[in-house]
Amino acid sequence: MADGSGTVEGSERTDGVGEHGDDETTYSGLLTAIPYAFRTSRSRLFRGYAAVGTLATILVTVLMTLALVTVFGATATGTGGGSLTLSRAFYVVVGLFVVGPMLAPILLVARRHRREGSTARYDAALGLAGFVYFGSLYLGLLISVPPGQQESVNGAFAPLVEWFYTLPQLAGLAPPVLAAVLIWVAHRLTR
Repeated sequence: MADGSGTVEGSERTDGVGEHGDDETTYSGLLTAIPYAFRTSRSRLFRGYAAVGTLATILVTVLMTLALVTVFGATATGTGGGSLTLSRAFYVVVGLFVVGPMLAPILLVARRHRREGSTARYDAALGLAGFVYFGSLYLGLLISVPPGQQESVNGAFAPLVEWFYTLPQLAGLAPPVLAAVLIWVAHRLTR
């Protein structure tokens, strides 16, 4: 039987909308999950991260795309870069490893709000973990600066920066990896 809204009683909704919203309040993919998470969260810390994280993701994506175009150009003109596709794939993989953890807190909060509702504590924990990830990217870049490009540093943080310069370049992977794990831990402990 049909009710006043035109749906048949006993039929299941198949439009992909969760039980906590309708077409206008939920999301249908990556691009709509970001504003959904921002709109539904009550945590100012998370909302700040969602705004900054989205802008940083766009910036990193544009920079990695431009770097990839440069590699394509160097390969085509024969001025370097070789003919191997390994360097191209490396740019894509590094880009995914950088952008993935940036988007993870936003997507986890959107998913949680859509499926079961969320708490401000959960949202704030993921927002904080996202900001920690940003800091870890800076530390990773600081550690991995080649010795020929390291600049002398003055000020209160000079000894700390000099210490980071002394670490092996491969150690620059540790801070972002640990921060990405922190995002997962924050998700698991506060849900």
